[in-house]
Amino acid sequence: MKMLNQKIANSIVEETSIRLHRNVNIMNTEGIIIATRDNSRIGSFHEGALEVLQSGETQVISAEQESWTGTQPGVNLPIVFQGEIIGVIGITGDPAEMGDVGELVKMTTELMIRQEFVVSQMEWKQRTKEMIMEQLMKKEPSFSEIDRGLSLLQIDFGPPFTTMVIQITKRSITNQKLIQKLEETIGDGNGIVAFINVNRLIVAISGLEEEEIKRKIENTYALLKKRNVVFRIAYSLPFYRLKEFSQAYLDCAITLNISEPEKEIISFAEIEAKSLIYQVNDDITERFSYRVLGNLDENKTNTLEAFLANDLNIQKAADDLYVHRNTFIYRLHKIIEETGYDPRKFREALILQVALWISKKDRG
Repeated sequence: MKMLNQKIANSIVEETSIRLHRNVNIMNTEGIIIATRDNSRIGSFHEGALEVLQSGETQVISAEQESWTGTQPGVNLPIVFQGEIIGVIGITGDPAEMGDVGELVKMTTELMIRQEFVVSQMEWKQRTKEMIMEQLMKKEPSFSEIDRGLSLLQIDFGPPFTTMVIQITKRSITNQKLIQKLEETIGDGNGIVAFINVNRLIVAISGLEEEEIKRKIENTYALLKKRNVVFRIAYSLPFYRLKEFSQAYLDCAITLNISEPEKEIISFAEIEAKSLIYQVNDDITERFSYRVLGNLDENKTNTLEAFLANDLNIQKAADDLYVHRNTFIYRLHKIIEETGYDPRKFREALILQVALWISKKDRG
């Protein structure tokens, strides 16, 4: 930000005038008043400001010099930013009564401008990251736009890539602060973080191998817990071409959708087989599920799910359901009678598992 814009000029006038109980004027590099509490002077030329712009020195205007165009008694000081004079600040009043007020106001003004510059830099960088993310999530992204954005941000974005999606249900931390903390956790240059909607963050991680990625995800989990964020994290399989990014995002989205809601971190690899069901025609999957399971009641369905979830271990499954082993075995026999499939045999257990996944999909 080399120019002194209207927004920051008005803020400076508002902040300083109230504290000084004096009128403060801000002039641009042409000596035109762009902000003042005396609205009648907006847009008028200030000859004293022009003197400051030309000399680079503070100008004191006494009552005798009031004949200068557009001036009143007071002090005019150069506003310097990054070694350049970008405007002039004028304080109206008797110079003999001001003491060090002028220099204090100048210092405050330049500090406000630096802060505004930092904020504006952060804003355009974040907008650029969001633009990159928008392109990456498209099936046919503009790689020239992506490359231009990465070049502006000076980010070296190379394979392998991993996509991480964070779904947030409750938080008190601001967007900007959360993004900052996540970028610090992921590591400078290792990824891009952006919100894609109010409660969903996407993190594109680059250049890290699988073990390092797992550490970064664990650190992210610890950060969110520390900040009392209620969340779930899904992350993709590693991939090596940017055009695969949109599919990696969809993989994360379906992972969040079909995994157990109590799981806070889950990889697409864990539900990849299950996810295939959601990509097949509903009529085909429903027909298969009904043919295999028929009308199993809730009791038998829960029994079957527990058996499969416990790797076909009868005792562990019985313990999970708080039933006696013999009761559990009796239920298994009933399932075999009704379905014709024996869940104690691997291939038939697989058929029943797929049918259960479909059934659960249809229910929910």
